Amino acid sequence: MKPFGTVHLVGAGPGDPDLLTLRAARLIGQAEVVVHDRLVSREILDLVGPGVRMVPVGKAPGAHSVTQDRINDILVALAQSGLMVVRLKGGDPLIFGRGSEEAAVLRAAGVPVQIVPGITAAQGTAAATGVPLTHRGLATGVRYVTGHCQRNAPLDLDWHGLADPKTTLVVYMGVAHIAEIARSLICAGMPFDLPVMAVANATTPTERRLVTRLDRVGLEIQRWPKNGPVLFVIGHVVSLLEVAAPGEMLPESLVRPATTEPVHV
Repeated sequence: MKPFGTVHLVGAGPGDPDLLTLRAARLIGQAEVVVHDRLVSREILDLVGPGVRMVPVGKAPGAHSVTQDRINDILVALAQSGLMVVRLKGGDPLIFGRGSEEAAVLRAAGVPVQIVPGITAAQGTAAATGVPLTHRGLATGVRYVTGHCQRNAPLDLDWHGLADPKTTLVVYMGVAHIAEIARSLICAGMPFDLPVMAVANATTPTERRLVTRLDRVGLEIQRWPKNGPVLFVIGHVVSLLEVAAPGEMLPESLVRPATTEPVHV
C-alpha cells in the first residue's frame, strides 16, 4: 500500500509574499496539491508550481461554501492518496486559523502533519504601520481576540478582563461586531477616547487605515470603504502613528478639535 503523504499546515502571513518564511516558500514550491483559504493573496498563490492542483476552500462571512468537516475530509483523502499537501492559511495557522483542529483530525487518521508558522496579521499590521503592539509606558502586554463567533453566536468575551488600557487589544474578524465590542469595552471601564486603528489588507498594495476613538469606531467603520480582511488595534500604542499613508483617514483630533464628550455607541 502506498504510504500516506504529509500535510503541511503553512502560514502564508498577512499577504506580502516577501513576508513568507523560507520554509513556507520552499514547501509551496514543492507541493503536489495546495489547499488554500480565501485570504491567501494572489501574489503568494502565484508561487505555486505549474500544473499543481489547487483546491480553494475559503470561507466568507455568512457564506461557508466549504464546511470545516468537508475541508478535513479533503485533507485526509489527499494525504491518503500519497500526495505532498500544503494547506495554506492566511497569517499563522494556529491563530484563529483552525490549524489545530485540522491537525487533530489528520493525526487521528494516521496522517503525518507538519506545522509551519507564519507572520500573524497583527504582526504584519504593526510592521506596516509602525504602530507597535507593546511599548514602554503605553502597553505592557497584548491580547488577541476574535470578533466573530461560530454560527453567528453572541459574543461571550471577558469584557472586564479585556478592558485594560495598559494592554493592547487586537480584534480579528470584528467588522460586523465592532460597535458592540466597543460598547461592551466602554461599559466594562475602557476609556471612551482610547485610540483605535482599523487596517484593511495590511502589508499589501491595497492597504487602508482608519484611525479613530473607541466610542466612534462603530460609526466611522460604517462609512469607511473597505474590502478584504480588517484588523482592529485598540490601545494607547495607536497614538504612535504620526503620519498618514495614502488612503488613510486621519483621526478627527488632527483635523479639528476633539470633543471631550463620549459618543453613544
